[in-house]
Parts: sequence; C-alpha cells; structure tokens
Amino acid sequence: MDQLREECGVFGVYNQSEMDSAHMGYFALQALQHRGQDGCGMAASNGGPAQLIKNIGLVTDVFQHDGLGPLMGKKLLIGHVRYATSGATNVLNTQPLLMKFQGGFLALAHNGHLVNAPALSRYLREDGVLFQTDMDTELIAHLISRSRAKSMPERIKEMMECVYGSYALVLMTRTHVYGVRDPWGIRPLCIGKLGDTYMVASESCAFDVLGAEFVRDVEPGEIISIGKEGIQSYRTPVRENHGTCLFEYVYFARPDSVIDGIPVYQARRRAGQMLASVQQVDADIVAGVPDSAIAAAQGYAEASGIPYGDVLVKNRYIGRTFITPKQQARELAVRLKLSVLKKQVAGKRVLLVDDSIVRGTNSIIIARMLRDAGAKEVHMRISSPPVKFPCLFGINTPTSKHLIGAQQSVEDLRKSLGLDSLAYLDLPLLEQAVSDYNQGYCTACFDGNYPMDIHKCKNCVSILKKIKKERQR
Repeated sequence: MDQLREECGVFGVYNQSEMDSAHMGYFALQALQHRGQDGCGMAASNGGPAQLIKNIGLVTDVFQHDGLGPLMGKKLLIGHVRYATSGATNVLNTQPLLMKFQGGFLALAHNGHLVNAPALSRYLREDGVLFQTDMDTELIAHLISRSRAKSMPERIKEMMECVYGSYALVLMTRTHVYGVRDPWGIRPLCIGKLGDTYMVASESCAFDVLGAEFVRDVEPGEIISIGKEGIQSYRTPVRENHGTCLFEYVYFARPDSVIDGIPVYQARRRAGQMLASVQQVDADIVAGVPDSAIAAAQGYAEASGIPYGDVLVKNRYIGRTFITPKQQARELAVRLKLSVLKKQVAGKRVLLVDDSIVRGTNSIIIARMLRDAGAKEVHMRISSPPVKFPCLFGINTPTSKHLIGAQQSVEDLRKSLGLDSLAYLDLPLLEQAVSDYNQGYCTACFDGNYPMDIHKCKNCVSILKKIKKERQR
C-alpha cells in the first residue's frame, strides 16, 4: 500500500450485559483503530444528559489521558475513530458530535463522505443554520434535528432522502442507539450480539474482541434501532448500482473481519491465488508487504509453488508514515517503518506482493531497500487493478493526475520503480476472488464507474426544497 489512508470506524451499543459499556466501547474502538488514527471519542448516556469524551490521537492515548470515568455505568454508548476525509484535524472536528434538539440530545458518528455536502451546507446556511464544524457529520445532524417527523426512524429516513454519498452512522438519543447504512451500501456496517445486548460496528472484528457473535450485516438503506425492547429494523429503498467498496476487501478492513458475508482474509488469499494463475514469474521466494498484502502473498505462494517467506519487518510502534515533500526524509520514514531481513533476500529472486500502488513513492523505496540488501531480482505483483480514479466516498485518494496508475503504463511504471517485472490483477478476477456471486461492488477507483451520477448529485438540494414548501402550506 502506498500512501492511501483509511476512512473512519464507528461503534454503538445498548448494553444489557455485565460488562460496562465504556469498556466495551474502548476495546471495540481499539479493534477498529486501523480505520482512523487522527482522533477518537465516545458518548454515553443512561437516559439523562449525555457524557462525551473526545480528543486528537489514538484510542489508548485519548482515554489514558482523559479516563473512562464519566462514561462508566451507562447503558447507551457510541464511539468513533477518525481519519479526516472532510474537515480539519482538531478536537472540534473529532466525533461523536453532540447537539441538543427538541427531543433532548442527539449524538452522532459517521464513516463516509457526502457528495452533495457543499450544496446542502449552502442551502442550510441560507436558511439560518449556524455550523460549528466543517464536517459532513454536522450536516447530517442538522437535517435530522430540523425534521418534523414524529419518530427518530422517520427523521432519519427524511435525512436519507436528502443526502447523496456514503455513510455508516451510529446515533444515540436518550432512549435508543441507531445504526444506519447508506442506500448504496458503500460503507460497511454490521450487527453483533452478546447475550441480550445488541451492538453495531463498522467491522465484525469489533465484536470478536468483546466475545460477541456476529449476527449479520446491516443492509443497504437499512436503519437499525436498539432499545430496551430489543432490536428493530426499518427499510428504505435500495439505490440502483448499490455495492460495497471493493477496496475494503483489498486493503481497508482487518483480515479477520467479515463484510457482507465474505471473510476478508479469504478474499485476499484468493486474490493472490488468481494473481499467480495469470501473472507467473520465476522467483526463489514470495513475500508480502505488511500487513494488508500478507494474505495475498500467501495465496500466491500456495498457487505458484514458490516458497513463502517474510522479507520485510514492520515496526509496530510507528504510526502512519508521514508525508513530507523532501525525498530524503520520505525515504527515512519508510525505512523507519519497514526493515529488510537481509539473509532472506541476499542472492535471491524476490517476488513481492502488494495490495495496491497509489503514488508509487513507497514502492520505489522498498524496491531499492531490497536491492541494497542483496536481492538478485525484484519482481512485484499487485493484488488489485491500477488505481486510476479518485474516491469520492470517504477515502483520500488523490486526483488522477497524482495517481501513478493513471499517468503511466505498466511498463513505464516498472521502469520508474526499478523492478525486473510488474503486473496487476484484473478487475473481473478481483471481483471473482471476493465472491463467486455477482453481488455488485463500488469499483470507481479502478474503472471510474461511480454508483451515482456525481455531477447530477453534487448540487442536489431538491428534496430539501420540496420539504420546505410542504411545511409552508
């Protein structure tokens, strides 16, 4: 993986177990930490005023400093780990967002990105709304709080009619926790259960750490309500061309998660197997770039018969490789995060499997590190197609002019990276690797086929205007 950053992770629970909700949220957010490292927070309530703790930093840092005390003993809780896809990285823009409204309070956390957020924001500002942040999350909260629908599910449904884009939401009121998935199903959300306690999370790995069972995925356009009466489901129309982000299986999700019924590890391993069947090379050792490409590399080794071995070691105590304009500093950052097992590569033909190439900067450095360690040949196989188009749904892919897969042919890129050979997995084979069933995926970053008409949706506020006219009658 080459400088592509994750989205966010969400968790919500209405707790009826002996385990305290604050501890459940703390451990669940740690399990989701790979989805966001800019900031985190939790909000909790027992039916009264909500308690909120949030700050910049990792889960362990934020809650070691601030403690869990104010959140303890509460039944209702939602949490969030953030990567800033919209809005600056500061405490104000960390989540959950907590606001008062006529029903008491509304706490909200969001994973995704709204295509028509700027247009909706302009419309609401002109209508007198004052925004405290520059997050899509606050826009969603205002749409819900301004609704005149009688029930919270109906308020949420009205909001869903107005927004275009991706979202997995957790919401908390005085009495209920809600989980909401966008009608295109782009961002993942699933349901877990521990005894009589129900919960929702971005990935099933959050349930595993709590000893909870995975129940099912939240369906596209579905609203899940959890309260003292148990769990209820409300459906909204599913959009045409709905499908989960394919990159969840390639990179973003943890390998031990299950998304839309598909084990992520299995999908990655199958991608490696298919890659070996169509993109063979003579090599002495197959290795993966830690961590997300390991399963694909193991699959490649299994299918090709070439021995698998680790050649790169990841420093677990280093966070994201920082982005710096100076090449020397950038290379030092990569070397700090990854080191080469020299005896594993010296004099050998090394086949390195990675999940994707974005800008190509890290790949150049890694190839050079392997050659400096004595590798006779360095080959690279990518378990996904070239990334050629920007993601508009919560991942920070740059514009096409900064995506090396869009700017160079595979052969030119091979030369730029200093490789003996380079090959990608084709999109149809990647889709087949994820599932034998054609259930549909968002593949926009690979082929430019966005699940919605971006230009049409970008300025869409028609539903809001319609609602306003109906109120004035």
